[in-house]
Amino acid sequence: MSAPFNLEGRVVLVTGGARGIGRAIAEEFARQGARLVIADTGVSMAGDDADPGVAEDLAQALDGVAFTRDISSAGAAQAAVDLALAQYGALDIVVNNAAILRDGFIFKTAREDWQRVIDTNLTGAFATLAAATPVMRDAAKAGRAPGRIVNLVSTAGLYGNYGQAAYAAAKAGLVGLTRVVAMDMARSKVNCNAVAPFAATRVTESIRPANDAQAAYKERALAVPAGYVARLVAYLCAPACDVTGQVFGVRGREVFLFSQPRPAARVVTPQLAELTLEALDSVISLQMREHFVDLSTDLEAFNTEPIL
Repeated sequence: MSAPFNLEGRVVLVTGGARGIGRAIAEEFARQGARLVIADTGVSMAGDDADPGVAEDLAQALDGVAFTRDISSAGAAQAAVDLALAQYGALDIVVNNAAILRDGFIFKTAREDWQRVIDTNLTGAFATLAAATPVMRDAAKAGRAPGRIVNLVSTAGLYGNYGQAAYAAAKAGLVGLTRVVAMDMARSKVNCNAVAPFAATRVTESIRPANDAQAAYKERALAVPAGYVARLVAYLCAPACDVTGQVFGVRGREVFLFSQPRPAARVVTPQLAELTLEALDSVISLQMREHFVDLSTDLEAFNTEPIL
């Protein structure tokens, strides 16, 4: 491996790093010679029944250190960063992967379920970056190779999916956070990107197909190993990678670059005095409709055979 892409000795904090895609990412960094802080409470997909042993066992196996507090709780993110500094004297890479899932149609979702998902999937990522980025800025000023950030998002936040208001909103918010952090950290040359993964995980296993097409999607997704996601994340975190502010997807050997919302069409309306609702309808319905985005879900959009 050429030196510019060498991750040997880089210090990595992976949230949600003890299971599924997070575990694959942690294992990939360990394989690359990085030093690890694995932050994971060991909860169920719904965020219940914490089991600190999950992170502790993996950290021991990978010669890393475990952090088992809820990353979204007050002071936890700063404590995770402090642990990396105390254990290794640096923090070079942050991978925000921690996420829970509490699905429910919008007309049935409880406020407490919404809040718990937002807290874990979005606020926890914000708190981690708010704590980590000052360390990264100072390290870059001191001459250390600039840090790297990867946020694990989801196509549910780009396309939407039935019953996933909280999850999709949090992941869409994480895309926005990625863009802003990339801008805020550009002068320090700290890159920040987002990755939407396709792989066999507990989340994939939990899919309840609503039709034959979704059943086919689930079957295909369960055949995709998480190692491909981990390898792309490692690439984005290499010192030589100069990519920032982008949203990628990875499904086996396929890597997708997602477009980001920009105006797709433009019309000029009459002045306000003549701007009736009928006039708006004439320009929007007649001139913009061909650019409307349909309501296909992410499961439908990616219901094709993966390349493995």
